[in-house]
Amino acid sequence: MESLVAAAQVVIAVSVFFVWVVRLPNVEAEFREYGLSDIVRNAVGAAKMSAAALLLAGLWYPGLVFPAAVVMAGFMLCAQYFHLRVRHPLTKYIASFVLLVLSLGVAVAARNHVG
Repeated sequence: MESLVAAAQVVIAVSVFFVWVVRLPNVEAEFREYGLSDIVRNAVGAAKMSAAALLLAGLWYPGLVFPAAVVMAGFMLCAQYFHLRVRHPLTKYIASFVLLVLSLGVAVAARNHVG
């Protein structure tokens, strides 16, 4: 089970880094479509990248995993809201939904491991 949780942490982190680095033009276009400012986009990006880094660091320092996973789940829940708000096709929801589920699973596993 621990290896599945660790794999999920890596998948979440790599996915976030990929989207916010390689696919940044897509992110910029989506944030414009959502009506959000560049400042908000940059703050969200910095927070997501930080949470992703903490998920990776959590492979060695497990105490970091729960808060990072909860923050990431919150961002993915917000992503679902914004996709819904601008009425994107269902296919646009899939990636953030999968990352939401993975983040929640990691958070639950981390909470159960600590407590």
